[in-house]
Amino acid sequence: MKGKTLPPLLRKPSWLKVRPPYDDACRRIRSALSGLHLHTVCQEAACPNQAECFACGTAAFLILGNTCTRNCLYCNVAHGRPQPPDERETEHLIAAVKQLRLQYVVLTSVTRDDLQDGGAFAFAEAVSRLRGEIPDCKIEVLIPDFQGNPDALGRVIDAAPDVINHNMEAAEPLFHKLRPQGNYRMSLELLSRVAAAGLVSKSGFLVGFGEQKEDILRLMDDLAAVSCARLTIGQYQQPTREHWPVARYYSPGEFEELRQIACAKGFEHVESGPLVRSSYHAARAVSRPRSFMP
Repeated sequence: MKGKTLPPLLRKPSWLKVRPPYDDACRRIRSALSGLHLHTVCQEAACPNQAECFACGTAAFLILGNTCTRNCLYCNVAHGRPQPPDERETEHLIAAVKQLRLQYVVLTSVTRDDLQDGGAFAFAEAVSRLRGEIPDCKIEVLIPDFQGNPDALGRVIDAAPDVINHNMEAAEPLFHKLRPQGNYRMSLELLSRVAAAGLVSKSGFLVGFGEQKEDILRLMDDLAAVSCARLTIGQYQQPTREHWPVARYYSPGEFEELRQIACAKGFEHVESGPLVRSSYHAARAVSRPRSFMP
C-alpha cells in the first residue's frame, strides 16, 4: 500500500485475540524445525493458530525456502529473490516428521516462478519419499498455481497425496488486486484437474477484504462446479500497515452461516471460523467426513 494514505486500523474484536505461541510444545517444535533447517507456514505467514496447532504437535511445512517470488497484498511471507532449493530438504522433512511423530503432514511452499516447473518436483519427491519412509502418514499438499503448467501439476497428481489443496484466497472481484500475478480461472482449472484425477481437492479463502456476500456465494458456486470437496473459510487479518486493509470483521455467527451455506452447496467438509486457515485441523476431515464448526 505504499504511496497511498493509509486508512485507520479497525479494532480487532475479542474473538480474534489469541495467546502467543510460547508454551513448551511450541518451543519443542520450533527447536526441532530450526535444528533441521526447516520452515513452517505457521510462522512465516504469522498464522493466528500457532499456539493451538503447535500445542497439538502439528505444523504445515514450508518447502522450497521462505522467500516468495510473488507479492500478494494480503500475505506476510517474505518476497524477493529466493535461494536455490536445498537438496537435503526432503531428508530433513522426513527426519522432522519422524521426530515429531506426525500422522498427518501438510506440505506447502512459497511460489517459485523462478523454477521451470514452479517447484512441482519438490512436492512430488517429498510425497513419494514420505510414503516410502512412513507409509501410515497421511499427506496433504497445498500447492501454488505453477503458472498453469499442466505437466507440473501432473507431476504432483502422479505422486498421489491424500489431499491436494490450492487456495483461491479471495472472491473474483478483488482477486486480481490482491493476487496480481495469479489468475482466478486458472486456479479453478487446477482444482478441476485434481478432482478429475480422482484425488481429494480442497481450497480456501479469506473474507474481510471488502467483498460482498454475493461475491462469496459466487466463489462457492465456482468451487462446487469444479468438484472441490473440502473448503476452509477464515477472517483476513492485516499483517502490517503496508498490506491490504481490513474492510470488516465477520462475526462467529456469520461464519456459521457461511458454513451452513457451503454444506448446502455440497462440500463434503467445511472449516469456517474467524481463526480458520487452510491447514487448520486438516486431519479432522479424515475421521469426520461431514462439515462442522471448529
